[in-house]
Amino acid sequence: MLRPTKGNMYDFVSHTWNPIKGECFHDCYYCYMKKWGRLRPVRLDEKEMKTDLGNGNFIFVGSSTDIWASNISIDWINRILEKTFDANENKYLFQSKNPSRFDDFLLKIRRHDILATTIETNRYYPEMAFAPLPEKRAEAMACLSNTMVTIEPIMDFDTAPFIDLIQRCKPFQVNIGADTCGKHLPEPPKEKIIELIYELGKFTEIKLKKNLRRLVK
Repeated sequence: MLRPTKGNMYDFVSHTWNPIKGECFHDCYYCYMKKWGRLRPVRLDEKEMKTDLGNGNFIFVGSSTDIWASNISIDWINRILEKTFDANENKYLFQSKNPSRFDDFLLKIRRHDILATTIETNRYYPEMAFAPLPEKRAEAMACLSNTMVTIEPIMDFDTAPFIDLIQRCKPFQVNIGADTCGKHLPEPPKEKIIELIYELGKFTEIKLKKNLRRLVK
């Protein structure tokens, strides 16, 4: 089902589409999907594959489960990309904490679609569970074009190394947001966030999510 965006979503995205359902392999502690309890095993939803994606939409594909995680079938990804390619009057956002897989499918992703990753910090925190390390995510993004980075939920970081990670991704835009699920994450102080915003603004566009107000007010 094509769902209009609401809540804490990107303001440029008009809809979300989630053809893959079930528990995300990364199992991040702070994931908003955990509010639904334990999910079923991951699967490709054949009913979703019949969804009319319309035209003139900007669709976030896989907002509830990372469709690029290492346990997702190549065949599933190919079928999803073929469907988006057929509905070519739309734009698509593909976002993953495992962006190294993007490279294998670039021929089926159009140049104006966005490839994005989440980099919450430069550090390792156990709350990230099985997601690839931030360093690995940045390394993969450095080889791509039309990229975007989201720092959400922002966690405490080392300023210079963190900025270097983000810059290596060559993002045209960086979105910054905070934890909205009350998970008591190791969050940075206001002063560090303000410095980060200033330094990132020297080489990319910064978009602050509404939920960041709690940390910088």
